[in-house]
Amino acid sequence: MTEVPNPDAHLAKLILALRGQGVTDPGVLGALESTPREIFTPDLFRDRAWEDSALPIACGQTISQPYIVGLMTQALRLEPRARVLEIGTGSGYQTTVLSKLARLVYTVERYRTLMGEAEGRFRQLGLTNVITRFGDGGLGWPEQAPFDRILVTAAASDEPRALLTQLKPGGILVAPVGKGPVQNLNRYIGDGRGGFEVETLTEVRFVPLLDGVAKEL
Repeated sequence: MTEVPNPDAHLAKLILALRGQGVTDPGVLGALESTPREIFTPDLFRDRAWEDSALPIACGQTISQPYIVGLMTQALRLEPRARVLEIGTGSGYQTTVLSKLARLVYTVERYRTLMGEAEGRFRQLGLTNVITRFGDGGLGWPEQAPFDRILVTAAASDEPRALLTQLKPGGILVAPVGKGPVQNLNRYIGDGRGGFEVETLTEVRFVPLLDGVAKEL
């Protein structure tokens, strides 16, 4: 297993960099600081765990760079009693950050391999407020709706209408939206009357949000 040289120094440098990029919410920074990114990173890239960069994981997916995780989490404006739906569990890194700021996190993953690995990490960390589901993330989790917040970690080709219907009035959904290699990171805020205020936060690069569950060899 590759060791991370002086991880505390790398972490301190990362948190300082995130502040400089606009991730300033103390709760979000605290959640990032207390989440050991190295356990979500494959051994081959373990020495790069605290770089502010996306890294490859199994099934052709990635663990998002800490800046994007911080930015998206901050954009949710989380409250301690919030019930959050996450679409795309991946390594479980973003899930774990959310779990430190919300009451319950429901997370859906279309790759059975990734879900199993993430569940192992949740057990290792002793998380008790994360509920997992293997399935089609584009369908959300209607049986548990409505949610206070929804976070989508794959790019929807268009406005994620099915997920927006699972949001509480006044709730917030954050998702990358677009068909190309570069998408808009959009925040949808419910107006309480069935409509949404839409704000584009920045440009991002995410894998596409695909229908169904993945067929793995």
